[in-house]
Amino acid sequence: MKTLHVFILLVLVTTLALGQVNIRFEQFDLPNGLHVILHQDRSAPIVSQVVAYHVGSKNELPDRTGFAHFFEHLMFEGSTHIPRGEFQKMVQNAGGNLNAFTSFDQTVYFITVPSNQLELAMWMESERMLQLKVDSVGVETQRGVVKEERKQSLDNRPYGSLLEKTMENSFKVHPYRWTPIGSVQYIDKAAIDEFYQFYKSFYVPNNACLAIAGDIDIPRTKELVTKYYGDIPRGSSEIFRPKEVEPPQKAEVRDTVFDNIQLPAVILAYHMPAQGTKDYYALSMLTTLLSGGESSRLTKRLVDKDKLALAVQAIPLSLEDPGLFIAFAIANFGRTLPEVEKVIQEEIDRVQKDLISEKDFQKIRNQRESEFIQKNSTVQGKAMQLANYYLFFGDANLINGEIDRFMQVTREDVRRVAQQYLRNESRTVLYYLPKVQGQ
Repeated sequence: MKTLHVFILLVLVTTLALGQVNIRFEQFDLPNGLHVILHQDRSAPIVSQVVAYHVGSKNELPDRTGFAHFFEHLMFEGSTHIPRGEFQKMVQNAGGNLNAFTSFDQTVYFITVPSNQLELAMWMESERMLQLKVDSVGVETQRGVVKEERKQSLDNRPYGSLLEKTMENSFKVHPYRWTPIGSVQYIDKAAIDEFYQFYKSFYVPNNACLAIAGDIDIPRTKELVTKYYGDIPRGSSEIFRPKEVEPPQKAEVRDTVFDNIQLPAVILAYHMPAQGTKDYYALSMLTTLLSGGESSRLTKRLVDKDKLALAVQAIPLSLEDPGLFIAFAIANFGRTLPEVEKVIQEEIDRVQKDLISEKDFQKIRNQRESEFIQKNSTVQGKAMQLANYYLFFGDANLINGEIDRFMQVTREDVRRVAQQYLRNESRTVLYYLPKVQGQ
């Protein structure tokens, strides 16, 4: 037992030490507006390059949803000097990997390669920023790819439309009312000139952040950044930012969705503040209390004790503008959604009424600190976090300081935000039922 206690103590000390590591980096702006962040990590001979563009589905027009996601695909079609279909092969042949994602607020591309292949990665990424191939072959190819992706990930997937239905029921004015996957009908209508204009409007250096982390020589990397990105022209047009503000929801919205599922599910979505605000951190801590791990309140009550649900999750949808606090549960065999909803509400009532114990509070603080450390445990993770913090907050140093914002949350804050935001009149409740029940 004594050996076990010593081991646990060492793990705790190591964890705390890791949490206090200061991630050092250099940053600067090129004359064309590209913000560059460099972090040296010589622990392994690899390097990760991340380019984050400040454009997501909220920058689209209501009759052209899906553009940002479509363009994520189009960016792999090739460029003036990279043949069609060769982009991914070139990275893989160099011993690297790559990927991309589109969210409501940003589109991010990342390439991780052996450190001696960094120049290749920089040339390739700058090549498609400068002279992407936008032609009929690429556009028509990707129309089919995007439609198939929607079919597989949303239309034909159980609970696949959950986020789409939640957003369209929760937002009536703000462009968060549609999701990044977009609508097939609008992608089909769009002309090549529209895609090209989207590229020239948003895929410009003054709307992007370049972060490079890993086994790099800082002075040499600065030279390469200037060589490959310095001559790319600054965007000439004003970058479109939506101005719509979602009005306060004053009455509960309820709807039923019949889906290709076997077990019913319930979704409760509450409006919450934007990421980076004080109450956002408190609500994030609350989601950890409710569903962060096997010992969380909703899991213990719904899954373990009452056997009402097979799975339950609370999620703070982290968005640049005010987003949603979502609670989701899949009912167990033979149990009803009103039963499940009732218990979720009881747990919400409980946190609104009573302060959480010091023990539970310390546990969720530890969980948050662990998650924060894990995000920054790889060079790719650090590059992505550095780009993310700069893009949305203008402060890359939050990679070292954001955990302090979580640690400043008090037990009283957790109760207060539960009372202030988890109100019935400002929520959307969706019941997902098997299609056979709707026939």
